[in-house]
Amino acid sequence: MGFKIGQKVVYPNHGIGTIEQIEPKQIGAASLPFYTLRLAANNSVVLVPVSNAAEVGLRSPITSGECEMLLKALADDFSSPANDWKDRFKDFSEKMRTGDIFEVADVLKHLTYLSHLKPLSFREQRMLERARYLVVSELAAVCRQPECNIEPRVAQALARACNKHERRPVRARAAGATAGH
Repeated sequence: MGFKIGQKVVYPNHGIGTIEQIEPKQIGAASLPFYTLRLAANNSVVLVPVSNAAEVGLRSPITSGECEMLLKALADDFSSPANDWKDRFKDFSEKMRTGDIFEVADVLKHLTYLSHLKPLSFREQRMLERARYLVVSELAAVCRQPECNIEPRVAQALARACNKHERRPVRARAAGATAGH
């Protein structure tokens, strides 16, 4: 899975970046090739060993066809998250670390719903903002639209998911929570 200079990639939990260089770096006695990645979020540079790129979760952005799938997934109903915030935070942190934008979207959906019920903890609020940024920025990059055009579409999809979840019978919500997804 080699990336090329100039290619857009996604770095888990940081979002879209561009491969600026592929250059060898001296690590002890060995010379190893590294991707020099410029992150769009804050213009910072990250070095990722080419041999570790898959383990780190570096990936190509979703395809334009997957954009609609992602928006649809954001609008779908979901199971109720764990009640204990520690369990929930652990589960959501693992999903965020996968780098899979559909997992990140799931976290966004759950935290958005919870934020309507009660104030989120500081850490959950930060995770909500990070998840929203990752989803919006990837959709904007892939759809070649400014984030200000994408944000309302994401907000509408999330509102639909929350409405669907609210309308589910309580028994179905409880059963969904035990099903684990």
